[in-house]
Amino acid sequence: MAVERTLSIIKPDATTRNLTGKINAKFEEAGLRIVAQKRIHLTPAQAGKFYEVHAARPFYGELCEFMASAPVVVQVLEGEGAISKNREVMGATNPADAAPGTIRAEFAQSVGENSVHGSDAPETAAVEIAYFFSGLELVG
Repeated sequence: MAVERTLSIIKPDATTRNLTGKINAKFEEAGLRIVAQKRIHLTPAQAGKFYEVHAARPFYGELCEFMASAPVVVQVLEGEGAISKNREVMGATNPADAAPGTIRAEFAQSVGENSVHGSDAPETAAVEIAYFFSGLELVG
């Protein structure tokens, strides 16, 4: 399996509950390295641009409002099969369906407030990483 990079976002519901360290520990325990990281507060417009792929979906407005409601931690994770490994560690989007020990099973409050975001494919990861980080900020 190849070494990959993926975008990870620790969402407002998790940052406001001071879960950043606990969530990052799960990524690191799974063999993922954090090669870039920053805490930012998105505007609704920035959240809208990031999630524009979902613009036609009924939850889009609520998602953008939520993502702009408090600071988030955006980061780049690196490792063997990082995209699938990250998604495995996050767990199913619906916390009721998430496997025990996953981030969403332990920390998510609902389907909408599910604590984390992760890229779903190499192409998506490249676009998402570039949205938040310049090449100089990736220090793997």
